[in-house]
Amino acid sequence: MKNENDITFEPLLGAHDPSPYEILNQDSDTPLLLICDHASNRIPEKLDNMGLSEKELSYHIALDIGAAGVTRAMSEKLNAPAVLCNYSRLVIDCNRQPGDPSSIPEISDGITVPANHCLSESQQVERSEAVFWPYHHAITETGAHLWRKGTPPALFSIHSFTPELMSRAEERPWHIAILWKRDPRLASPLIEILSRETGLIVGDNVPYSGWEDAYSIDLHGAAPGLPYCAIELRQDLIDTPKKQQEWGDILSNALLEIFKDRSIFNVKHY
Repeated sequence: MKNENDITFEPLLGAHDPSPYEILNQDSDTPLLLICDHASNRIPEKLDNMGLSEKELSYHIALDIGAAGVTRAMSEKLNAPAVLCNYSRLVIDCNRQPGDPSSIPEISDGITVPANHCLSESQQVERSEAVFWPYHHAITETGAHLWRKGTPPALFSIHSFTPELMSRAEERPWHIAILWKRDPRLASPLIEILSRETGLIVGDNVPYSGWEDAYSIDLHGAAPGLPYCAIELRQDLIDTPKKQQEWGDILSNALLEIFKDRSIFNVKHY
């Protein structure tokens, strides 16, 4: 007998929609897993562009501009596996707990998202079942595949931030910021190495904090005791393939220096 509170929904992704995630270098032996939660501004056909214009979908509200390119560059240079989300953060934010209002925002940086208003619980679950859980399952399984080869992998999450918000004035002078919580094994040496770069302003848990915006690194890094951190690159510094490759090289070289200390790969809970 059907209960009136039962959650039922139709599949969100149709025959012409791609997989909710993309995996690069899946069979690599490098003990490093790269993830990119906000890699794409793609919208499932069923959601009809969320009621937004193509211009609005090109803004930072829909994706982390340049982050996918940096992830790809690092995956290639380090021969490391990477998992990238294939759908916009406006469909569902894969770095937020489902159920949190910010997970499916009705307004983002002052822009109203019509398709996200007045959603039923079934419609919200439809989003998480189509995109959120498949993406995170892919991260878990890719990391497990890597770990089974012998070395607990480090987790490195790649994001970007807009140099200027549309809804309020806020100074954002940093070129790159490192987000972390209790585990300093990647974050501390990365801040030190990047701070050697002439003229580079490196932020520590700004403009976002690893204590607050940390769903993915908490789940896939902190919980299993793996070394982890997230980065935020300023979007005007990675808005072309050339810049993305340059930053991919900078970050890859920094990680290679850090990984010379093999003790970093020990499982440790903080």
